[in-house]
Amino acid sequence: MTSNQNVLRWLEEMKALVKPMNVVWIDGSREQMEDLKKQALSTGELEELNQELLPGCVLHRTAVNDVARVEHRTFICSRKKEDAGPTNNWEDPQVMYEKLSKLFNGVMHDRTMYIIPYSMGPIGSPYSKVGIELTDSIYVVLNMDIMTRVGKDALGQLGDSNDFVRGLHSKADIDEENRYICHFPEDNAIWSINSGYGGNVLLGKKCFALRIASYQGWKEGWMAEHMLILGIQNPKGEIKYVAAAFPSACGKTNLAMLIPPEVYEKKGYKVWTVGDDIAWMNIGKDGRLWAINPESGFFGVAPGTNMKSNPNALISTQKNTIFTNVVHNLDNNTVWWEGLDKNPPENAVDWKGNPWNGKTSDVKGAHPNSRFTAPAINCPCISSEFSNPAGVPISAIIFGGRRAKTAPLVYQARDWEHGVFVGSVMASETTAAAAGAVGVVRRDPMAMLPFCGYHMGDYFQHWLDMGKKLGDKAPKIFNVNWFRTDDEGHFIWPGFGENLRVLDWIIQRCEDSVDAVETPIGYGPKPEQINLDGLDDVTMETVAGLLDVDKKLWLEDVAAIKEFYAKFGDRLPKELSDELVALEKRLS
Repeated sequence: MTSNQNVLRWLEEMKALVKPMNVVWIDGSREQMEDLKKQALSTGELEELNQELLPGCVLHRTAVNDVARVEHRTFICSRKKEDAGPTNNWEDPQVMYEKLSKLFNGVMHDRTMYIIPYSMGPIGSPYSKVGIELTDSIYVVLNMDIMTRVGKDALGQLGDSNDFVRGLHSKADIDEENRYICHFPEDNAIWSINSGYGGNVLLGKKCFALRIASYQGWKEGWMAEHMLILGIQNPKGEIKYVAAAFPSACGKTNLAMLIPPEVYEKKGYKVWTVGDDIAWMNIGKDGRLWAINPESGFFGVAPGTNMKSNPNALISTQKNTIFTNVVHNLDNNTVWWEGLDKNPPENAVDWKGNPWNGKTSDVKGAHPNSRFTAPAINCPCISSEFSNPAGVPISAIIFGGRRAKTAPLVYQARDWEHGVFVGSVMASETTAAAAGAVGVVRRDPMAMLPFCGYHMGDYFQHWLDMGKKLGDKAPKIFNVNWFRTDDEGHFIWPGFGENLRVLDWIIQRCEDSVDAVETPIGYGPKPEQINLDGLDDVTMETVAGLLDVDKKLWLEDVAAIKEFYAKFGDRLPKELSDELVALEKRLS
């Protein structure tokens, strides 16, 4: 399928290592995908669902010991330990290649090796990158076909270039003790073994699109970020695009597919989804920051997704979707999960494959990290610019976290450098006893803590350098917090679609059409600038409280930030420590 000598040489090396029984090139044709799906259905790897209610949809179960990303088994294997930084697990590449080569040796002797060429980003985009994943899993092939642009077109995009990410994966024995997800940034390589779970084995996703791509972006002058991309269309038909980063459990997917409140909808406002998870951002010919979504599907968490929380996501799953580790409803051969509705099936099979009755069982039917892999084109609010090779121009970058009292509903950074500081100290508070003590502050800079492929101090510096290149064309930077609570622990702001009211102010600030109030932490709106039309249970006084900056709490945060920054040593850019000093001074 290719005459690229770089690809062919690498393939021969890998075949000699894993010794496959058969080799199949994935060409991206519908016929081939249907044939592979039939094979997986015949072996029980997949189960076909009700084709009238869920056309093209299938169900898969992973091993019980293999249900999530394994951060403690995920390594950045840079040549120098200090280049991986204090926030990554590091191993010497030579040591890790040797260890993994023993595990991979002959691992496919009785299996088929599938060769998946894929493009991250639209075919033909100057910002897209090509990868090739070798795998012994049909489940991986079918997921990669949804999540990326797979097949001959990707090889056409690569041409004779050597700039492709080399991915090697085997389920092996799904052995937890020998599970490794290893990234070799200087070699453009990812090796993953002993897992069949999406986040560890769909190598185009977090492995390439963030860990390897963040390193590539650093070296090549662009940014790979854990961000949604959203277009907000006003009644005149003008669309402004924002990119936003949130740690997990902060409503990122809900924001990406936001449905405007009725009062906005009636005026003609619309919201368009470009991406729900990852943004690759380059400086365009016009000097502005342009973003593409490198993915072509959604790998979403199922529990909690319903017609109230995120109708667009739920509708996206209603055809050609792979469901993983959810409940199988035997009565109508469909799927169910906690939070879908209040009618759990009584005649069902749980995510482990055991009989399950939702009315009487005291165990959850779906795994809390159960997933759907759905084509982005299924989404009712998918942007017409979704596959535009040029991407979309970004007007604002938004950071957010889950803070009960400290962070206000919204504020704007003073300038780009201050915005990088705001992103670098992003934090969320733990919410459930299961995750340890409640209210513990966890720092997750730019929501990239588990995904940055190099030293985070250098990553902060890269952000600062990008700002210098962008100059006065840099997007404005904001911070939001939908999660302020009252003294009883109830959320004060209604969230979900109502968040458009806050985005509205953000867009107005980008257009310089409203003023702002200077606070010690940045620029905030006047309470009356947040449109409350049609929102009967939120008063102007409530908004004033949500925008309040408690200096005492912020000074406590300053002390915690000093401790957090200390771990980066002399790789922490001076601009950020200066920002921290200036913040403390303003608060005092």
